[in-house]
Amino acid sequence: MAITSRPLRPGRAGNPAGGSLQRHHTRTAYLFLFLPLAFFLVVRFVPTVMAMRMSLFEWNILKPAQPFVGVENYQTLLADARFGQALRNTALYTVIGVPVQIALGLGVALLLARITALRGLYRALYFAPYVTPVVAAAWVWQWLFSPQFGPINTVLMWLHLPPQAFLTSPTQALATTAGLVVWQNLGYQVVLFLAGLAAIPRSYYEAAEMDGASGTQAFWKITWPLLNPTIVFSVITGTIAYLQLFTQVVNLNFTDQGGPLGSTTTVALYIYQLAFGRFQMGYASAITVVLFVIILAITLVQLKFLTRRYDT
Repeated sequence: MAITSRPLRPGRAGNPAGGSLQRHHTRTAYLFLFLPLAFFLVVRFVPTVMAMRMSLFEWNILKPAQPFVGVENYQTLLADARFGQALRNTALYTVIGVPVQIALGLGVALLLARITALRGLYRALYFAPYVTPVVAAAWVWQWLFSPQFGPINTVLMWLHLPPQAFLTSPTQALATTAGLVVWQNLGYQVVLFLAGLAAIPRSYYEAAEMDGASGTQAFWKITWPLLNPTIVFSVITGTIAYLQLFTQVVNLNFTDQGGPLGSTTTVALYIYQLAFGRFQMGYASAITVVLFVIILAITLVQLKFLTRRYDT
């Protein structure tokens, strides 16, 4: 009886064609992974290493020689009063802005999740500030809170309340600036929390309702724990954004960057002023390295203490 052989199907063990196809797919995957990795190394990693190196020199682009000074730049910033003020302002922005925008974002998302009529319109209205150019939003905010011509002070006078200085007051400028950042980022927070709420199975709430749980109990026992990944992401990204705050501060008072008596100056703005105003690249690089370390440390702490793991 004649014995005939059948070709192996693609992908079976021992089939050279299947193995070659698998290797081709693997090489293609590595190629696509290499492109963003190369971009990250060129755009992020290389400048970071260069900044660390420049921080060890008295790097001034107006001078031909760049003498090595070691840790002298880092010793200088410890006694720099302006750096200390910028660091305190940045911390205040973060402490005020992150909790407020998360609380408002979650509250608005919970309300939007309940409505059915005009849902898309409301979501678009809340998200519109986030896609508005920061410069344009800052100029509008500056007009709204203008001590002389701003509509906010006009309303206060209608209510027989004293007008406020807002952006021209050393005690009010920082809170006013933080309000702009919160307003702009609110739509982003709403979208994040809406996605997190949509991922929670409805059956959990139905079971809680059958057990007689109130709305408040369902929120703290179901919604809040299951939103933990969204909350962690929101806190971390929000903290990083506030620690790097720059554009809003610059454009809110373009003729007096940093606000009255430096009350709105951030670390990022101070770095910009040193590097491109005074051309002290070495000292600015040292502050950049310190800011990088601060952001990294805070992010690691937040990941450690905010992330919760639940047994399934």
